[in-house]
Amino acid sequence: MKILKLLIFFLFFVTANGENMQNLNEIYLAGGCFWGMQGYFDKVEGINKTEVGYANGNTDKTSYYEVSKTGHAETLHIIFDTNKIDLAEILERFFSIIDPFSLNRQGNDKGTQYRTGVYFNDKKTGKKVKKFFENKQKKFKEKFAIEIVPLRNFIVAEEYHQKYLQKNPDGYCHIDLTKANKPLYEQNFRKPGNAEIKNLDEISYQVTQNAATEKPFSSELDKNFKPGIYVDIVSGEPLFSSKDKFDAGCGWPSFSKPITTDVMNYFNDTSHSMIRTEVRSKLANSHLGHVFDDGIKEKGGLRYCINGASLKFIPLEKMNELGYGDFLPYME
Repeated sequence: MKILKLLIFFLFFVTANGENMQNLNEIYLAGGCFWGMQGYFDKVEGINKTEVGYANGNTDKTSYYEVSKTGHAETLHIIFDTNKIDLAEILERFFSIIDPFSLNRQGNDKGTQYRTGVYFNDKKTGKKVKKFFENKQKKFKEKFAIEIVPLRNFIVAEEYHQKYLQKNPDGYCHIDLTKANKPLYEQNFRKPGNAEIKNLDEISYQVTQNAATEKPFSSELDKNFKPGIYVDIVSGEPLFSSKDKFDAGCGWPSFSKPITTDVMNYFNDTSHSMIRTEVRSKLANSHLGHVFDDGIKEKGGLRYCINGASLKFIPLEKMNELGYGDFLPYME
């Protein structure tokens, strides 16, 4: 059964959109009733495909009415585009919508079929998952009731369960689906008042507040390729990871994607007799630069061309000390 599942994933992997989609990965999340899990993740950018089913049971066959006897967990299978969303964001979103301490229960649903777990098909993914939750566990005294093991089997659920909340908008859901549209980390950062913003140096103020553009090759961050994260110089909100930075030769720091899918706002920009897409930070509304479609094809083809004056670099070795420990998984 596992070999068949891997074959199906491989066929999707090489034929999606008629291309060899080497950027695709998969993860299996068990978080109570799978209707809500699918409803939530279907709203997240970078998720290519979802399907609900029953995972890691004692048999290779089961059904909705047998699952409590066969030992399977209601599970969401996610195929995602790593050029758009990081596994760390998926795990952070998962963590935000579960009770990590609840054994065999989420919301009003009770039973082993509603246990909480993360299942994976390869060692590299498994290592990332385990490290993510090990870091999370350090913040709590109570031990998590989250099963983190390789996938043994997965049986696709009946068709009427697929996209259930799309078919039945008023159907039962233990998850607040509006959370999918809210920033994951915004509560950790704030936009300062005007007086504080005016303390920025002249070029940073003009760039972030008046949409000015720094001279090419003028920022020391253009050639900085040390490991770390780049945050909004106004609010301190993380915007990019060094993992996604590349040298575009244009004279401005360039990235293939934001650190998470929810930190940017995009606007049409027709200034200077050009048609461009302006990029602003969502929390502080800082002008950052523009995004173009002439980036590295293997990384999704986008180039976020960002003014260095709008950014502050946080070195990897300083991330914990400066309060950015939650973003260490985005460095892997």
